Amino acid sequence: MSHATGPLAGVRVLVLAGMGPTPFASMLLADMGAHVVRVTRTSNRPARALSQVEAMRPEHDIVNRSVETIALDLKSVDGRATVLELVDLADAFIEGFRPGVTERLGLGPEPLLQRNPAIVYARLTGYGQTGPLALEAGHDINYVAQSGVLHALRRRGESPHPPINLLGDYAGGGTFAAFGIVSALLSARTTGHGQVVDVAMLDGVATLSARLHGLRAAGVYNGEPGTNYLDGGAPFYDTYTCSDGKHLAVGALEPDFYQEFVKLLGVDTSDWPAQNDQSDWPRLRELIQTAIMARSRDEWALVYEGTDACVTPVLDFEEAASHPHNQERGLFQELEGVLHPAAAPRFSRTPGREVSVPSREQTSVGDVFATWRAPDGAAATLTHRKDFS
Repeated sequence: MSHATGPLAGVRVLVLAGMGPTPFASMLLADMGAHVVRVTRTSNRPARALSQVEAMRPEHDIVNRSVETIALDLKSVDGRATVLELVDLADAFIEGFRPGVTERLGLGPEPLLQRNPAIVYARLTGYGQTGPLALEAGHDINYVAQSGVLHALRRRGESPHPPINLLGDYAGGGTFAAFGIVSALLSARTTGHGQVVDVAMLDGVATLSARLHGLRAAGVYNGEPGTNYLDGGAPFYDTYTCSDGKHLAVGALEPDFYQEFVKLLGVDTSDWPAQNDQSDWPRLRELIQTAIMARSRDEWALVYEGTDACVTPVLDFEEAASHPHNQERGLFQELEGVLHPAAAPRFSRTPGREVSVPSREQTSVGDVFATWRAPDGAAATLTHRKDFS
């Protein structure tokens, strides 16, 4: 596997395999050129039933693309010793266990930073390393609920709806982890000192809601979900059913955009309620829905194409992959029947890796050592930690 492409080329990352945000953070770093090595655990423990997600075929586990895998028994002396030898050569270390697990394995921050003072030690958990909930189990829905954000994710009068696992695991967890790791790596390159990065999905989701808290304080966003401008309360910022049962997304917030939207509906709107008359939003929504039911989704897409009405057809995954704009951008690539989103963001001088199928084979530990120890290998582009006093 080549490690010479991307803005993070030369960065060596060792990851203890996990679920949710841990592999997603690994993918983000690997997409940007980092040499990411994932350690899967092998031991003599009795086999346990695998979840549906864990039982996926390797090529379907997209978040492991561009990541190499080695197998070690972390409960054995030899397995832990190998991890520590790799830590000596690594720039970052990622673990996603509950607080205290890696300490019991002898792989906590203290011994790793003693061996390699410039290493970035990232810890991914739901609730963080401290606090009354730190040791509790949870999933995306639990962290989003704890942040206060899940309360807002619903239509008026309905129950909150979980955002798949995109908000907690991937946005609040994996993405913030990648950002934290790169930030700490930048500090380590200039100071020679690594540090622990405490990444909590709860913290990340709360940070994502910063704008919402400002709107609440300003009195622009009220406490009743599904009645505000951006949560489906406003009839000009919502989805509508078309004549073919497919849907149209309308985001005509600004007055000029809204006027363009209603003008192209092709109906008489002279007696319609004013755009921002919230008391009459229910009637305005009914009028818009009635108008949109006159045509199919794709017919409306043609009507609004090239306008500033902020109207978009709601595409399924296959339609998104075949849309001309997305194709020109190379947004998706199909490999062995699996759609892969492209690496993001995009760089003009150091583009990220090309999408590839996740490896079905494990890498030998010896090959990883050979690459990381090579003077002209993956480690060559970074200033080595031991160069700092």
